[in-house]
Amino acid sequence: MVLELIPVKIDKEVGVGDDLVGLMLESETKPELQDNDIIMFTQKIISKQEGRTINLSDVKPSLLATGIASEYGKDPRVMELIMGQTKRIVRMRNGIIISETFHGFICANAGVDESNVPEGSATLLPADPDLSAESLRRQIKQKTGKDTAIVISDTFGRPFRQGQTNVAIGLSGMEPILDYAGKPDSFGRLLRVTAIAIADELSSATELVMGKSLRTPICIIRNFGFSKTKSKIDVLIRQRSEDLFR
Repeated sequence: MVLELIPVKIDKEVGVGDDLVGLMLESETKPELQDNDIIMFTQKIISKQEGRTINLSDVKPSLLATGIASEYGKDPRVMELIMGQTKRIVRMRNGIIISETFHGFICANAGVDESNVPEGSATLLPADPDLSAESLRRQIKQKTGKDTAIVISDTFGRPFRQGQTNVAIGLSGMEPILDYAGKPDSFGRLLRVTAIAIADELSSATELVMGKSLRTPICIIRNFGFSKTKSKIDVLIRQRSEDLFR
């Protein structure tokens, strides 16, 4: 079978409490769902639906946020949001702030983002992306009877590499890593440490057809074999004790 990536266009500007599954099922670009489809949702559409869009005029920056913002050329209100979503500052240099969020993600600005929202607004990451994914999966099962997997993706930078790529920040219904340990390579030698982050690779693949301004925040992945598990996103987060760069 051929792997299919089927982008789903949503013409409506998503707001708080909107039925994302209903919007997907009503989209003119969506084929009928099938069992074992993987459905990719972008972080932005989840954050908007869950009320994680913040009006910057409502944010009162602290003296600390104002001081850091002045040094790094940022809006002090955005800096206040970044600090509120940050468990630990990893690096601050050259106008770039790399944070560890309360989810355990290490990313720029703790995931606070001003793109694809009205001027004077910013979005925060979903509070619990795994819970968001599980809710969407359950709704799809209720409305269509189809057993699917859900991945929520966001755009992260990468150490040692230029450019950004999409990665998984939440999931439900699939194992996010394909572990080859103990399996033979093409010469019969047993592999020991090869583990492929398939949830991240699928996230990056779907970005190629979703884009950033095409109003296609959902993509259906079809004909990709995966293991059905109850794994959560923390499976993909390297433990601090195993991280050579922290």
